[in-house]
Amino acid sequence: MYPTRYSQTILDAATSVKAKTAELLWAYIDVEPIPFNRGFYTVDVKYFYKVTAEAFAGAGRPREICGLATYDKRTVLFGSEGSVRIFSSHYLPQENDLQNFEKTNLPIAVVEVVDPVALGIKVTDGCDCGECALNDIPDNICHCFDDDIVICDEGKKLFVTLGQFSIIKLERDIQLLMPAYDICMPEKDCSGSTGGAADDPCDLFQRFKFPVDEFFPPKYSDYMKTNGSNSNNNGNNNSCGCNRR
Repeated sequence: MYPTRYSQTILDAATSVKAKTAELLWAYIDVEPIPFNRGFYTVDVKYFYKVTAEAFAGAGRPREICGLATYDKRTVLFGSEGSVRIFSSHYLPQENDLQNFEKTNLPIAVVEVVDPVALGIKVTDGCDCGECALNDIPDNICHCFDDDIVICDEGKKLFVTLGQFSIIKLERDIQLLMPAYDICMPEKDCSGSTGGAADDPCDLFQRFKFPVDEFFPPKYSDYMKTNGSNSNNNGNNNSCGCNRR
């Protein structure tokens, strides 16, 4: 965790720190094809978090500190291939349609996340791992803090543990074949074909009971009832299944 300059001053004098909240600010996504594996892509996601904690110094009241935390995650997903050049327009009523930029049907990475849970935080006097340097912080991330973020400093360091739920997926435009049928109108009146009945076909159809069961598959319990009815109380398994002997 990289605290702000003001928070770093408080942290250097603190004896303990307690994690409070964590907020996801942004997720940077990069998609690259995997060589020699057609249709597979690596999705690299870099999460940016704003972490708020409470620093305790002696017997005084805790003071709130905040800082920036990052996390990198890589996944490999299948997204197929696409090399079609797509041109489209944006419809505007009674005006000239705006022409959109050319695009392809290559997959697009989408990350769905919720705000993380601050599970724990640890304070150390320093770090010799050589991996604490954070370069090129985006401007929109810097604007989320009221003070400058301390990247390299000789003071105390913070390490925070976050719990993050996320769904990473690849989306692309595909073509779906949907069958369409014309309306078939009857060309012959067959209402009087059975014994010369003069009933209206619509009136006859109105007397039909709607087949509700045909639209809903039978449940598992229905199968159990049917199988159980094949055996009567006398142990005779020659029943036809109609509950009649």
